[in-house]
Amino acid sequence: MAATAFHTAYEDVMARWPVPVERREVVTEFGTTRVNVCGAADGPPLVLLHGGGTTSAVWYALAAALAPTHRLYAVDQMGAPGLSVPGGRPVRRPVDLADWLDGVLDGLGLASAALLGHSYGGWVALGHAVHTAGPPGSFSAPGRVERLVLLDPTQCFAGFRLSYLARALPLFLRPGEPSTRRLLAWEAHGEPPAPELVRLMGRGAVAFRDAKVVTGRRPDAGRLRGTGLPVLVLLAGRSRAHDVRRVAAGARRALPDAVVTTVPGVSHHSMPDDPTGEVGRRVLSFLAAAPGAPATPPAAP
Repeated sequence: MAATAFHTAYEDVMARWPVPVERREVVTEFGTTRVNVCGAADGPPLVLLHGGGTTSAVWYALAAALAPTHRLYAVDQMGAPGLSVPGGRPVRRPVDLADWLDGVLDGLGLASAALLGHSYGGWVALGHAVHTAGPPGSFSAPGRVERLVLLDPTQCFAGFRLSYLARALPLFLRPGEPSTRRLLAWEAHGEPPAPELVRLMGRGAVAFRDAKVVTGRRPDAGRLRGTGLPVLVLLAGRSRAHDVRRVAAGARRALPDAVVTTVPGVSHHSMPDDPTGEVGRRVLSFLAAAPGAPATPPAAP
């Protein structure tokens, strides 16, 4: 029953995608990964990693902005809400996540790609880039990760606000749409995401109640310093998940060459479906810029 309700909610959000989507099942040693593919067939590849509990279906707004120029691969993370099916080697540690993502890229036939991650997906993306770097000084750009985009990433450059953790606790104690709606409405300052997204996240929390989120230390982003890997850290100006100024300061310390900027008026959970279109414009500008060239207008954190 919970699984059926979740699948219905998933399809309701997929119906919001403004471009045709090809659904692929990629088999790795960790199981079968669902990847929603769309965009320019000959465009540079961009892999999208969703935040905790949201699934790859949430990327419809960014797909509208990026699909005309890029080939998009929106991935349902293994062991999290989504349509990926675990099997074989379990994903238990951060290194397993990195190996899983390597396997997905292999299955898609991608020797390299740009990575874009939101929230927890940003942690996964940064961890994979660091994993690709290998021992200090061994990274050779472009390598497997060509560019790295982190949308309001959590647990990468600063921790969560205690107030956010307190508000998120009921989602784990009493998972469902009501607790999800209350958290998202509070975090978005009274303007929660689309009802379909609330429903998807709420039903996913029920259907995947026993799923164990893989966590660990903050990735050692400093290992990417001086590698030439272009990095964009795009922060939500109204984020309540963490202190945006602390995140920006931590990102600049770890990655002095990264573009670190803020989108005013956007909350943490609304970044993937930002109705203003500003997130998509800034990401597209960064992806289109030559390495080392200014990609986005400066913005105070």
